[in-house]
Amino acid sequence: MASFLCSTKFFLLLILLSAVPIAYIIHSETSARPTHVYEYHAHGWLRECTKWDDLNRRFLVSFFEGGFGVIPVKEDQATGLVLEEITVVNATFGKNSSLGLVVDRPRNRMILVIADVMGNKYSAVAAYDLTTWDQLFFTQLSGPEDGKAFADDVAVDPEGNSYVTDTMANKIWKVGVNGELLYTIKSPLFVPKEWYYNLVGLNGIVYHPNGYLLVVHTLSGNLFKIEIGKGDEVKVVKITSGSLIFGDGLELLSPTKLVVAGNPSRLVESSDDWETASVVGKFTGATHRIVTAATVKDGKVYLNHLVGMGYPKKKHVLVEAVFSS
Repeated sequence: MASFLCSTKFFLLLILLSAVPIAYIIHSETSARPTHVYEYHAHGWLRECTKWDDLNRRFLVSFFEGGFGVIPVKEDQATGLVLEEITVVNATFGKNSSLGLVVDRPRNRMILVIADVMGNKYSAVAAYDLTTWDQLFFTQLSGPEDGKAFADDVAVDPEGNSYVTDTMANKIWKVGVNGELLYTIKSPLFVPKEWYYNLVGLNGIVYHPNGYLLVVHTLSGNLFKIEIGKGDEVKVVKITSGSLIFGDGLELLSPTKLVVAGNPSRLVESSDDWETASVVGKFTGATHRIVTAATVKDGKVYLNHLVGMGYPKKKHVLVEAVFSS
């Protein structure tokens, strides 16, 4: 065995194995995509979340290296034209990552989640005016003294309250309309018995127009319904068909249809107000770029991919998801 490990054949085998993923990436990048794609040039390699701002016809995008930007889209956008990302706020948070975001249309603002990915020093949530980009509030949710915590994604209710998921401690911070930290939502249901399922916990979150939250637990695949008007009662949505394991960002396509971004991304449907649900479609997207979030533009679902490609210009993609059963 030792002689084989030192042999020419072994090194040739290593080269062959390393070439397989490279060949896959090259094939994926050079092949024609089966669905519509928005491509854009960016200043950084990693883009965690993108949401469509319909009123201003632009995508809002969070920078993993800190800050956020916009990607304007003209109504008569030419097919195949590579868009340009415009930086709005650049690494204001001391290189802490900007992660989930949501548009709070009634108050003309964007709510943004911030976390220290490497050092776990703090988690925070901030609000920005969509016209002036003035920071409306910045609220620290946790610090080193609070133990493990990691703010990841956010939803907003009609009153302007924000709900931020903690993917490490499996809780949800509730933040008031003016940025005041109100309390945390906790439940034993959020914490699976198996320790390894809690390595990546509560993640994507959305507010449902019927008055509750839907939130996915990434490694267990559990989907929770949180009745915020009924004492924050937590229920597990029974998934009758399919699995939501590795689910990341969430986006409502309609009151009965939910997109769970991931690898693969899934379309989930419920006919009983999210007491039960089933996976009715899947879409793989550009798997090597890692799908992390979803947004809806003109009735179509577009998937955000974390990793950009290319040098010196980094090119990112927003891929239309067409779900198949």
